[in-house]
Amino acid sequence: MKVVRTISELRREITAFRSTDAEGRAVGFVPTMGYLHEGHASLLRRSAQENGLTVLSVFVNPIQFGPNEDLDKYPRNEERDLQVAVEAGADLVFMPSVVEMYPRPRVTTVAVTEVTDRLCGASRPGHFDGVATVVTKLFNIVQPDRAYFGLKDAQQIAVIERMTQDLNIPVEIVPCPIVREADGLAMSSRNVYLSAAEREQALVLSRSLSRAGEWIGEGLTADRIVARLKDEIGSVPLANIEYVEILTYPNLVPVAEGQPLIHIGDSLLIALAVRFGNTRLIDNRLLIPKEVGAELCSVK
Repeated sequence: MKVVRTISELRREITAFRSTDAEGRAVGFVPTMGYLHEGHASLLRRSAQENGLTVLSVFVNPIQFGPNEDLDKYPRNEERDLQVAVEAGADLVFMPSVVEMYPRPRVTTVAVTEVTDRLCGASRPGHFDGVATVVTKLFNIVQPDRAYFGLKDAQQIAVIERMTQDLNIPVEIVPCPIVREADGLAMSSRNVYLSAAEREQALVLSRSLSRAGEWIGEGLTADRIVARLKDEIGSVPLANIEYVEILTYPNLVPVAEGQPLIHIGDSLLIALAVRFGNTRLIDNRLLIPKEVGAELCSVK
């Protein structure tokens, strides 16, 4: 594994790989903000299985953080990140500085509309402009064949997929399953912020999402399921709900009112963002209601 810190050096390494690889093996790419955990490692392992070269980027992107967000406090540990990377099969690790990525004041921003109107796009204005801009830059720098993203941030994947389609960026976006701790908490670099009490109470997120299938089987509408989710999450004293929504996926539009979800054959995203103290956690469940209903019937 080789660590590079400049765009020019990264491009040289990738060009050398492509020029010497007679079999034309693909380049896989895993963009991250570092403080790697098993979720990131799962993306790297999949890329290593499916590509001849796996590139990992570690860059805390300042332009996707809003005022009063945790840019300065965002966890960083380069030594740990490199250990996870080498064990998971990364070949190249790109660790640029902010100056390397943004050498002069930006006058260009990539903005994706509509799919950013709700969820984190609504509660964190400008966040996805920062995400879309840095991911576009990284795609132009690496020029990967495939890029791997975790479904814990399902809206981010929807945004990036739409961006690559609209801009004809020749990369396959590969969504990968959420990786959870043994007790169900979705893995996140921000979990390190949680106190012991907050960590325990945060388990309500995965518990409530797991019950959504039962409620779909009962023939409930989206608004009633959202109400039940809010009641369950709100029963935990340290939880402060930012949003709970059920939307179509990947277009991220609300479900028609009054329609029992069990009759819907398209993919739906049940997404939530909840704060525990100063720590903002997101989680979701992606499902097809008709398939969930059929599974429940078979169990009965």
